[in-house]
Amino acid sequence: MSEIASRLQHHFADEEQQYDAATFGMWVFLVTEIMFFGGLLMTYVVYRTTFPQVFAEASHHLNIYLGTFNTIVLIGSSLTMAMAVHSARLNHRNALAGYLVLTMILGSVFLGVKSYEYAHKWHEGLFPGNFFYDGPDAVHQRLFFSVYFALTGLHAAHMIIGIGIMAVMLRMTLKNSFDENWYTPVELTGLYWHFVDLVWIFLFPLLYLIERHG
Repeated sequence: MSEIASRLQHHFADEEQQYDAATFGMWVFLVTEIMFFGGLLMTYVVYRTTFPQVFAEASHHLNIYLGTFNTIVLIGSSLTMAMAVHSARLNHRNALAGYLVLTMILGSVFLGVKSYEYAHKWHEGLFPGNFFYDGPDAVHQRLFFSVYFALTGLHAAHMIIGIGIMAVMLRMTLKNSFDENWYTPVELTGLYWHFVDLVWIFLFPLLYLIERHG
C-alpha cells in the first residue's frame, strides 16, 4: 500500500475531499469555541456596564506591563506557528521542528507569566471564593475577578491543549510523517493556535486597558 493510500481514510473518495472535510471540521469547531468564549465575554460586558466604576477600579489591580509582555509573546508565537506551517508546505523538516519548538516555548512563557499573575492575585486576596478579601466594594470586585479568572483560565487551558497538540506534531515531524503533499495536521494546529492568540487580543484590552486613565 502506498503512503498516500495509507493516509486516505476509506470513507473519502480522494485526498482533496479528505482535506476539505478536515478543514471544514476545524472551522466548525472554532465557531463553537467562539460561541463559548462569546458567552463569557457577554457576561463581562453586562457586568461592566452595570458596575462601570467598580470594574474600572478592579482592573487597576492587573499588571499592565505583564499583560503587554504576554501580548507580545503571543503575537510572536503566531508568527512562529505561521512559519511552521510554511516550512511544512515546503517540506523543510528541520525548520518545521524548530518553529514548533519555538512556538511551544513562547506559549510556555505566556503560561509562566500568567501563573505569576495568578499567584500575585492569590497573595493580594483577589482570588474568587473564600480567598477573597473582605473590603469596600468586595462583592462587585469579586464579579470582576470571577469573570477575569474564568476568561483567562479558560484561555490558558486552551493554550495547554495547543502546546500538547504541537508536541504531537513535533513527534510526527521527527518521524518524517509530513511532506509537501500532506501537512494537514500542522495546518489545522496552526488554525487552532491563531484562534487562541486572537482570543487574547480581545481579552487584553477588555481586562487590562479600558479606563486605565481613570
